[in-house]
Amino acid sequence: MRPKVSIIGAGATGATMAQRLVEKNLCDVVMLDIPERENPTKGKALDMLQAGPLVGFSSKVIGTSDYKDTENSQIVVVTAGVPRKPGMSREDLLNINTKIVRSCAEQAAKYSPNAILIVFSNPLDAMVYVAHRVTRFPRERVIGQGGALDSARWRTFIALELGVSAEDVQGLVLGGHTDVGMVPLPRYSSVAGIPLTDLLDSERITKIVDRARKGGTEIVQLLGEGSAYYAPSAAVIEMIESILLDKKRIIPSSVLLQGEYGLREVFLGVPVVLGARGAEKIIELKLTPDELAQLHKAAEIVRETVSKVQL
Repeated sequence: MRPKVSIIGAGATGATMAQRLVEKNLCDVVMLDIPERENPTKGKALDMLQAGPLVGFSSKVIGTSDYKDTENSQIVVVTAGVPRKPGMSREDLLNINTKIVRSCAEQAAKYSPNAILIVFSNPLDAMVYVAHRVTRFPRERVIGQGGALDSARWRTFIALELGVSAEDVQGLVLGGHTDVGMVPLPRYSSVAGIPLTDLLDSERITKIVDRARKGGTEIVQLLGEGSAYYAPSAAVIEMIESILLDKKRIIPSSVLLQGEYGLREVFLGVPVVLGARGAEKIIELKLTPDELAQLHKAAEIVRETVSKVQL
């Protein structure tokens, strides 16, 4: 019997996640959206299913508005929420998305009390906090997707600057999933094993850092309506695959820190070993005083946002 992954929110991001999952034959998928969108959600699911003979997969996917269909999911992904529009920050979405994520998390916990919850909704780190508070799941089972996406953007811009394959670029972005809270780490970035600092001067690296921090905002402005979904969905799939297959990959994720990096009671993006039990281990890097200061500043930004959450 295949594992079940439920995706709450069947918009562009949720539907793209579902498509990527079934095409990998990793699991069966449930896409859920509000009752007003049930028929379009069912239509998307049926359309995906009919690609099976062509693409070559046998995973099942259904669309629904009934949380009962998500029962006993191994993983529940919360993508529901209002996307950013040009000129909006992720924090502008706080009040409305708090209500949405709270409702989604409550229902997910009711029907899948042993699930691992991956939160995607913005403002990301605050929404992971909301989901954790509502579900009361242990911290290893409530994870936010932010660092995986931010790191992918960082790696992409490095590849573009150097004119090399992005597959050869390794790099980490820690901190909060906000333009001002991201902490790219050039010192821990490399290309085919060659340190980034050996390939680019500080001025060019600084420009890439700035573009990585504003990567999501750049796409929102270009789209004019809605926000990114191709790369974000791929980042979540990377996390799901590591958990379902117990790969134990190290993927930057937003998790509850309890003393790591000198921080407590705050969700922040750090390198995490993702396996069958969820966030199985937090990797503590040896940061320079400046890098650590940036991380602590990011934590304060997250704390400020969380202080405005009304549950």
